[in-house]
Amino acid sequence: MSQDNVEYGIGDLARHAGITSRALRHYHSLGLLLPSRTAPNGYRYYGGNELLRLQRILLLRDLGLGLDAIAGVLDGQTDTVPALRVHRKWLDAERRRLAQMSRTVDATIAALEQGEAMSAKDMYRGFEPNPYEDEALTRWGDAAVEDSNRQINALGPEGRSSMLAEHESIAAELAACLDAGLPVDGARTQAAVARHHAWVSLSWTPGRDAYIGLGEMYVSDGRFTAAYDRPKGQSARDGVAAYLCSAMAVHARTDLS
Repeated sequence: MSQDNVEYGIGDLARHAGITSRALRHYHSLGLLLPSRTAPNGYRYYGGNELLRLQRILLLRDLGLGLDAIAGVLDGQTDTVPALRVHRKWLDAERRRLAQMSRTVDATIAALEQGEAMSAKDMYRGFEPNPYEDEALTRWGDAAVEDSNRQINALGPEGRSSMLAEHESIAAELAACLDAGLPVDGARTQAAVARHHAWVSLSWTPGRDAYIGLGEMYVSDGRFTAAYDRPKGQSARDGVAAYLCSAMAVHARTDLS
């Protein structure tokens, strides 16, 4: 199958790939995915090679790689087919894991219906721990996650409630900055980001590189993006996560070591 004559506008590609146009623009700004051409009106178009590269970006993202790491992998792999074969192996392994999880749920239902007990080992076959914790463990190590959990637990119920309220307040302020068209390096925006770093530091204190990586995760991982762009019980505010990501990079390079 030839991809030579394929071309999609940024909106169409975003819809087909299940991501946002802002994510594609963010990938462009990082040099991770460039459009095949840009029209005089500034509209971006993507051809067959770009579609293949985006597929690989999304596959690597699902493996838990950060955007910098993805760029390094893609720059070091010039042959697409062998790289896709590696991704296929991972997808097959994930399919087997989900199939095992389904069998475990079936066994649990049968045990409950028959009044039988299941061992803990059998009850959790195929199950992963908290997916956020797994990603954090991969990126920052067991000790950092365990220390973070201890600090959050030490806050107590009232402290955790205040922590949540502060996060919602920061997110609302960032949305207001975005709506007002303020630059990511502006004083008001950077004040909000300073609050965000202080909020993160209640459980874990990220340095420059880690804070930049956290911001990239807000854009590349839909679970984190939704916390800012699709907050529960509130109206959608597209672009806040990407805006925060860019502002975090400014704050990190200016104020963190």
